[in-house]
Order: sequence, then C-alpha cells, then structure tokens
Amino acid sequence: MQITMLKAKLHRATVSRSELGYEGSCAIDGTILDLSGIREYEQIQIYNINNGARFTTYAIRAENGSGVFSVNGAAARLACPGDLIIVCAYTSLDQKEADQHKPTLIYFNEKNEVLRQSSSIPVQVA
Repeated sequence: MQITMLKAKLHRATVSRSELGYEGSCAIDGTILDLSGIREYEQIQIYNINNGARFTTYAIRAENGSGVFSVNGAAARLACPGDLIIVCAYTSLDQKEADQHKPTLIYFNEKNEVLRQSSSIPVQVA
C-alpha cells in the first residue's frame, strides 16, 4: 500500500509576481528548489493565505538567489504580488518508508529569505 506524505513545504512565501499571459506554472528561486528538494516540473499545491485559494500547478526554476515566487497562467488570478502562500509537494511512500520519512519545511520572511528549516511542524497549544 502507498501512502501520500508531505515531501516539502515552503511556508509563508510572498508572491513576487503574477503573470497571467504566461503559459502556466509557478517560478520559484532555484536555490529554494534545491534546498527543498522540489524538482523543476514537479507537481505542487499552492495555498493562498490571503484569499483561501488552493490550486495545483508545477514548479519551474527561477534564477538562483532571486527570491522569486511567480504565479503564472490561469493561476495568476488566484494569487497577486504581496500575497502570502504555502507551497507543498507530496510523495507516495510504502508503509516502511513512511515510518522513517521526514519532510523538508522551509520558513520565509517577507523578502523570501529563509528564516529556518525544519523536518517537523511544531504543535501549537491554545
């Protein structure tokens, strides 16, 4: 049996561009792709914190060190520059692999600079 698990999460990235006329996808700083393990053309889910939109697209590589998160094509109607987004990639693992799996979690400041990296989500108690 295969289980779908979180592979990588880019938390609270700021959309730097939205290009409606572009063919599609989400351009992400290549250094961030490498750090997260998300591959170019890999399917990603984007969750817009500002408006609640959730959509599927694929990652493309932007210039290393650019801080770019550009939502392109039809998805540009779902995210505007300045919006905060969460980008997630998932993987299918068998049960034994899933037992050992740890995701890559990357947290950003408002300039899309990496604040920290983790492999677990802290539990918040109200």
